[in-house]
Amino acid sequence: MGRLEGKIAIVTGAARGMGAAHARGFVAEGARVVLTDVRPDLGAALATELGDSAVYVDHDVSDWPGWQDVASLALSRFGKIDVLVNNAGILGPSVPIAELDEDDYARVCAVNQHAVFLGMKAVLPAMIAAGKGSIINVSSISGIVANYGFPNAAYVASKFAVRGLTKAAAVEYGKYNIRVNSVHPGFIYTPMMVEAAGEEGGDATGMIPLGRIGRDDEVTQLAIFLGSDESSYITGAEHIIDAGMTVQ
Repeated sequence: MGRLEGKIAIVTGAARGMGAAHARGFVAEGARVVLTDVRPDLGAALATELGDSAVYVDHDVSDWPGWQDVASLALSRFGKIDVLVNNAGILGPSVPIAELDEDDYARVCAVNQHAVFLGMKAVLPAMIAAGKGSIINVSSISGIVANYGFPNAAYVASKFAVRGLTKAAAVEYGKYNIRVNSVHPGFIYTPMMVEAAGEEGGDATGMIPLGRIGRDDEVTQLAIFLGSDESSYITGAEHIIDAGMTVQ
């Protein structure tokens, strides 16, 4: 039996990169998954690949009515919501604070931070009614320390905020047996990393004690653990998966 057998999950930013890896990994472990993203071609293709275990919804995570629709779909299609993976995120421009446009700052925070709040708000009523649930908020090592080698205050601020939201929710909803944890990946080989640092990760490997860029499936294994009953006594925690970057 799979580690997520019978569970229903929502995964945002699921059309590519880590989100797609999480979706594939969850289905392989027995879950059924609602995939959301703003890339309909990729998202629909992944849902087709995963068959009856997945459904794709075109969804801007910064939009509250959209979140209500996603939660309603999960409940009508599958009957419950066991796991939410708040994975969607954007980098934003890499410029110093004095040069950062406030609209760019606001957009990064809307997608990376406010959307995490909206996602939790959308699924918590169903989880409370069920008396259980697991919420996995994907932050970054930039939610632990400032970015390495390039300025990105909006991204850093948004990812630190995810860490705080996670802890607040863990305290508020522990009494309902709802666990809330944050995941903090380092340099992981995804389309977003390639866009930021190039095909080989730029100079990142020289800063990584294990000497290599991580794989998205390595983060997926952590997400599977946190979504499963194996992590039943873990909540409010920061799970750093960075090959040792932040311990230096």
